[in-house]
Amino acid sequence: MTRNIAIAAALAVISLLGIFYFLTIGRGDDRFAQCRTSQIAGGAGAIGGDFTLVDETGQTVTSAQVIDQPALIYFGYTFCPDICPFDVARNAAAVDLLEEQGKIVKPVFITVDPQRDTPEVVADYTDAMHPRMLGLTGSPDQIKAASKAYRTYYKAQVPAAGEEDYYLVDHTTLTYLSLPEIGFVEFFRRELSPEEMASKVACFIDAAE
Repeated sequence: MTRNIAIAAALAVISLLGIFYFLTIGRGDDRFAQCRTSQIAGGAGAIGGDFTLVDETGQTVTSAQVIDQPALIYFGYTFCPDICPFDVARNAAAVDLLEEQGKIVKPVFITVDPQRDTPEVVADYTDAMHPRMLGLTGSPDQIKAASKAYRTYYKAQVPAAGEEDYYLVDHTTLTYLSLPEIGFVEFFRRELSPEEMASKVACFIDAAE
């Protein structure tokens, strides 16, 4: 009988430890657990980080200055013929939907084509997309560092002879949500509608408060 009681007690302790692990360590105390729909290798902490870029006025800015409010960050380029305009317009529409809910989110566009995307070119592009959209460019090394921080990919195609100004750039088409003092929390695929994105972003903003 004593042995049976000891076994039962041990099982109870193991069960309680399992519940404790799930509620704390197993969930990583993730306040955004109810909002997440993506799985990130290495966890959310593996994406994001400090960067220094150049804004539309030619001023150098840090990641802390860029992400001074919830930000939807997209890596693309202004000469992109189809994918970028669609994605950036979708992000802008989601930002407007969030603003209607009283949630201010900054749309951010980071070029992966610094050779052609000067501050002036980026300014024209973002102004046409959304009045509050922040466009960022920089040196090739600065762009590379920002891309590496967010684990994005980009590669310019070799232009045809005599057409050095006409080439495409292969690149990641995800949009990244980063929050002030927290950093990256989620990425969104291009298949999401503005309404779906706004709903997901709102969840993270509410959970961060």
